[in-house]
Amino acid sequence: MATLLSRLGRFSFRRRRLVALLWLALLVGAAVLAGRAPAAPPNDFSMPGTEAQQAYDLLEQSFPELNADGAAARVVFRAEDGKVTDAATRGAIEDTVRALGDGPQVVRVTDPFATRSVSEDGTTAYAQVSYAVSAAELEEDSRTALQETVERAASPELSVEAGGNAVSAMPGGHSSEAVGLAVAAVVLVVTFGSLLAAGLPLLTALLGVGVGALAIKVLAAPLGLGATTTSLAVMIGLAVGIDYALFVVSRYRAELARGRDGTQAAGHAVGTAGSAVVFAGLTVVIALAGLSVVGIPMLTQMGLAAAGTVVLAVLIAVTLVPALLGLCGRRIGPARPRRRERRADRAARPSMGVRWARFVVRRP
Repeated sequence: MATLLSRLGRFSFRRRRLVALLWLALLVGAAVLAGRAPAAPPNDFSMPGTEAQQAYDLLEQSFPELNADGAAARVVFRAEDGKVTDAATRGAIEDTVRALGDGPQVVRVTDPFATRSVSEDGTTAYAQVSYAVSAAELEEDSRTALQETVERAASPELSVEAGGNAVSAMPGGHSSEAVGLAVAAVVLVVTFGSLLAAGLPLLTALLGVGVGALAIKVLAAPLGLGATTTSLAVMIGLAVGIDYALFVVSRYRAELARGRDGTQAAGHAVGTAGSAVVFAGLTVVIALAGLSVVGIPMLTQMGLAAAGTVVLAVLIAVTLVPALLGLCGRRIGPARPRRRERRADRAARPSMGVRWARFVVRRP
């Protein structure tokens, strides 16, 4: 394995423009196909074999109008002066219930007076709004219509509030990934002391995540991948992409510091650090693919999609990273001689890590 990877690293370093163009072509091709791909199907949140799923199935068979797995909102009415059963207040509540029933994607709204959802003191009542789709598939227009209806119904005499999973917007975006990238950039700059060396792992990680996300979009309709399948793939793809590229870049710089030329340093880096990358990536792929054993469709989809992204990260680390190292040339190289000398002087004294390792070995 090490010999094969070493040859691959030297080939990628020597044919760096060809390898970089192939990866760029793959990214562009995936983007074109993703632009033409149909929309992803709805997420399948079913959990076959579990008691919860059996309860949902029983409710669906006996009371299909309830739509047990759909989004829901509870609208609470409170009379500020008097009772909700007063003629004027009751009329306002009934008008609001009818308006809620006319909202998009709504399948059923309960009448608090028909279902006796009124408090004993008569000051509070609530209505249940059921939707035809799950909270993840609920359109923003449906949430907006619900909020606007509640706001119109509110008055000095009647307080109206809404809650439930149909009210809260589902978390979106990738703000956490952006924060993680910023932190990783700072750590890499401090570690390498070079913006170029620090930026290369980030660039290759983003490329791998981009190709992976586009590939998931292309395969979503044929393989039935849910709309949220990309989330786990992006998170894990960024983590392993930066990590694996960092292994190779760090070893490459170390080999240059030992006096090897670029081709030899790239081959040795991929043959050694690349072997660790392949082993680590294979372990992660097996673990993610193991999510399919649970038997939950959504977990299976997310696990396999993330496993595919990890495979891309491994391939990028052993092919594209040495190619980019070749394109960067000596700009990604070892530390300056003076700095190396100071580090060598410090290395002559055992570090805390070395002292700890010796302590453990002496006292197994």
